[in-house]
Amino acid sequence: MMRAWILPVLLAVCGAAAATRLVLDGNLGTAAALLLVFVPLAGMNSPLVFPKSISALEAERRSAADGRPVVFWRPGCAYCLRLRIRLGRKARRAHWVDIWRDPAGAAAVRAVNDGNETVPTVVVASRPHTNPDPAWLREQLSSAP
Repeated sequence: MMRAWILPVLLAVCGAAAATRLVLDGNLGTAAALLLVFVPLAGMNSPLVFPKSISALEAERRSAADGRPVVFWRPGCAYCLRLRIRLGRKARRAHWVDIWRDPAGAAAVRAVNDGNETVPTVVVASRPHTNPDPAWLREQLSSAP
């Protein structure tokens, strides 16, 4: 749980430290611009941007019942963030599993990626797809009940 927040906290602290230094030097505008970059960057890399994660077992059970895809992800992953942003509101239709919070999810990802925890890994109809095209997944989410 804690390591999911390391990158966003580090970004926020570095941005605040740099902005503080600029304020002390009298560069208020530059400090404000720097904060306007670092704070959203920290937010985008936090678990808050993603839909609430569930366990891999629960995701598999729900997917079997409703046919929706299961997305395995981890905080700080640029490809996961890209996928999440490109899916837009449709992202909430998928079942999301944070592999850093769920050992069974991490094991499932390693099982289909030659022992690597490569994310995002999406399972649609029991078939895994590693780092799929967001447009393809958006289409899968549209056709899911």
